[in-house]
Amino acid sequence: MATPHENVPPANLEGKYIAIVVCWLLGNGCLFSWNSMLTIGDYYSYLFPKYHSSRVLTLVYQPFAFGVLAILTYKEAKINTRRRNLFGYILFFISSLLVLVLDLATSGKGGIGPFIGLCAISGAFGFADAHVQGGMVGDLSFMQPEFVQSFFAGLAASGALTSALRLITKGAFENTRGGLRKGALLFFSLSAFFVFLCVLLYGFVFPKLPIVKYYRSKAASEGSKTVSADLAAGGIQTLPHQQAEEDPKQLERLSNKELLLQNIDYGLDMFLIYVLTLSIFPGFLSEDTGSHSLGTWYALVLIAMYNVCDLIARYIPLLKFLKLESRKGLMIAILSRFLLIPAFYFTAKYGDQGWMILLTSFLGLTNGYLTVCVMTSAPKGYKGPEQNALGNLLVLFLLGGIFAGVTLDWLWLIGKGW
Repeated sequence: MATPHENVPPANLEGKYIAIVVCWLLGNGCLFSWNSMLTIGDYYSYLFPKYHSSRVLTLVYQPFAFGVLAILTYKEAKINTRRRNLFGYILFFISSLLVLVLDLATSGKGGIGPFIGLCAISGAFGFADAHVQGGMVGDLSFMQPEFVQSFFAGLAASGALTSALRLITKGAFENTRGGLRKGALLFFSLSAFFVFLCVLLYGFVFPKLPIVKYYRSKAASEGSKTVSADLAAGGIQTLPHQQAEEDPKQLERLSNKELLLQNIDYGLDMFLIYVLTLSIFPGFLSEDTGSHSLGTWYALVLIAMYNVCDLIARYIPLLKFLKLESRKGLMIAILSRFLLIPAFYFTAKYGDQGWMILLTSFLGLTNGYLTVCVMTSAPKGYKGPEQNALGNLLVLFLLGGIFAGVTLDWLWLIGKGW
C-alpha cells in the first residue's frame, strides 16, 4: 500500500519539517501543565502530607479527561476541530495561571481549602486534555505518520523537560518549604508561557503550512466536516467537494462502531499499555520506594528516568527495520509487559535502587515504543474522516487505560491500609 505522501505533488510537501517541529511543540504543550503538577509532587506532599496529593490529583484528573473525551469521540464527526483544540489549549493556559494565583493568594499555605482548589484545577486540566489530545491525534491521523509520532514524542518530552527542570530547581533552591515553593512557582510560570505559545502556533502557524492545507483539503474532499474552520484559517474558503459530487461514494465512511470492531485489538493494545504503566507510575514510584542512599532525590530520579526513556523510545519506530507493525506481535509484546508487575514488587521489597532505576527505565522504553507503533499503524488504509474518528477512539482507549491504572493504584493503596 502506498504511503500518503507518495501521492502528494512535491509542492504540497512544503513545510513538512516545520510541521513536524510544530507537532512536537503542540504535543509538549498538551501535557506540560499536568506534568508540571506531577513533577512538583514533593512540594504538594509537603503542603498536604495527609492527602496523598500525587494519587488524588491524578484520580481527579482522569475522570474528566476520559468522560469528556468519550462524549467528544461520539460526536467527533460534527465537531469543529479548530474550536475544540483552541479551547483546550486556552483552558490549559488559564488553569496554569490559576495554579499561580491559588498559591500566591494562600501564601503557599496548606489545608483542605487550597487542596480542594488544586483538585478543581486538576479537573480543568483533564477537561482540557480531552479536547486537545483527542482532537490533535484525530487531526494528525489523516496526515503523515511522522506528524503523529512527533506529537506523541512531544507528549513524552513534556515529562522529560519537567523532570529535568525539577532536578535543576531542586539543586538550585534549598530543600525547604520556601525553596520548594520557588520551584513550583517557576514551573507554572514557564507552563503558562509555553501553553500560550501553543495557542499561537495552532491558531496562526500550523493551519497555514502548505502540507497541512493539502491533507485537510483532501479530508474535506472525502466528506470531513471537522476541517472547514482550519481550512478557512489557512486561506481556503471553499471546500473541494467537486470530486465527491461526481462520485457520491466518496462521502461514504465507516461508522465509529464499524471502525471499533475492525480495530478492537489496537484499542485493547492502547488500554493495556497504559493500565500497566499508570498502575506503577507515578504513584508507586513516588511513595512506595522505601529508603535509599539517594534520599529525597530518589523518586525524582526514578520519574526522570522513566520520562527520558519514554521520550527516546518514541523515536525508535522512525527506523522502519525496528518498527513493530504485526498486530499479533504488538499484542504479544504488550501482554508480556505485565511481567513487570511482579518484577517491581520484588525489586521494591528485596532489590536495591540500581535495579529499580533499571526497571523504571524499561517501563518507559516499552511504553513509548509500543504507543507510537500502535498509533502510527492503525490509521493506514482508511479515508480522512475515518482516520480522524479512529484517532479519537484510540486516544479514548489510552485515557481509559490511564484511568483504570490510576484506580488500581488507588485500590492498592487502600488495601495497604493508607
